[in-house]
Amino acid sequence: MTTKHQGACLCGDVRFELEGDFQSFYLCYCQWCQKDTGSAHAANLFAAASVLTWVSGRDRVRTYRHASTRHARSFCQNCGSAVPTVAEELGLVVVPAGSLDGAVPIAATARLFVSRRPEWCQQLEAVRGFDALPE
Repeated sequence: MTTKHQGACLCGDVRFELEGDFQSFYLCYCQWCQKDTGSAHAANLFAAASVLTWVSGRDRVRTYRHASTRHARSFCQNCGSAVPTVAEELGLVVVPAGSLDGAVPIAATARLFVSRRPEWCQQLEAVRGFDALPE
């Protein structure tokens, strides 16, 4: 039985389905992932031998490929949310973990480029946490 995963962008214009399993889940702190997420790291799932189907909004998906690297990011042109990228040269579909409608089905495989992790996110366990917006 093949596993199916659904997901969407923030505005809901772009919806997708991935048929297949994820082999790895990387948290990447490289300079490109920091720039394209605006955060400390990207959280991407990697699926080989999987089929990506755009359920809606395929015409709203744009892909940026950083020159002279394998770094690429696909996004909804309406809301800017990250959506899956087909990395044909690697035979993979790269799926941003936060774009899935359901739970991420595998544990993180590894953290990459940890030496580039920003100072402000190195000891987050000590920072006060809230279950919702604070009053």
